[in-house]
Amino acid sequence: MTSLSKLEQLPHTLKPVLFHFWSAMPAQRIRLALAYKGVVHDAIALHRDDDETFFGLGIARAELALRLPDGSVHTDSLALLPQLDGWLGGTPIAVDGASWTALLAWRSRVDAVLARLHAPVAPAFADVGADATTLAAYKADIQHRFGMSVEALSNDRYDGYQQFAMLSHLPELGRHLSQQRFYLGGKLSACDLVLACDLFPLQLLDGVTLPMDLLYYIERVEKACGASLRDGLIMQH
Repeated sequence: MTSLSKLEQLPHTLKPVLFHFWSAMPAQRIRLALAYKGVVHDAIALHRDDDETFFGLGIARAELALRLPDGSVHTDSLALLPQLDGWLGGTPIAVDGASWTALLAWRSRVDAVLARLHAPVAPAFADVGADATTLAAYKADIQHRFGMSVEALSNDRYDGYQQFAMLSHLPELGRHLSQQRFYLGGKLSACDLVLACDLFPLQLLDGVTLPMDLLYYIERVEKACGASLRDGLIMQH
């Protein structure tokens, strides 16, 4: 059954529907958010070569698409997360404006280096690496985007990780998360969904070891949400 036929079966659903790629961490932010909130929804994992679903939704290809019961479709995870409480209810995840702005500033500072670190990890997920043709197309896209092959980006992972650790103040972040359990204290928030999904792929890079504080933190977020970021991996690491 194709993703389009699944879409055609859901035209009148009163539930939110998340269309997502396993390898796209912005999509996984929303998947974890919906799980944590306890919102009844449908989640449909897409293949990387799936253009029919986006055509059916009437939108340009994106890393995710969240269709709400009112029929509206949203694709920007960072814009979505602060809105989900008001739109869908469930367990709250929203944070105050100052905290969210500070996290977005941190995210902007590390975005470019994170994109380079995440790129060689994507083939470990089924939507990219399970099919040879899809994998070849992904590698060509990465070459075009970065001017480097997936293999070259993988070889650059150590320097990239050190740059990320410096820009993100990683040791201090790890200590803060260890002491507070979650970014803003004792309760999970949208900030944690962003951080956990940003950090998770780094542990899949060969030879890169995240601080234990951060590994435990990612596990806490997954446990709180009742969902794993390892779902969709071709082989469990």
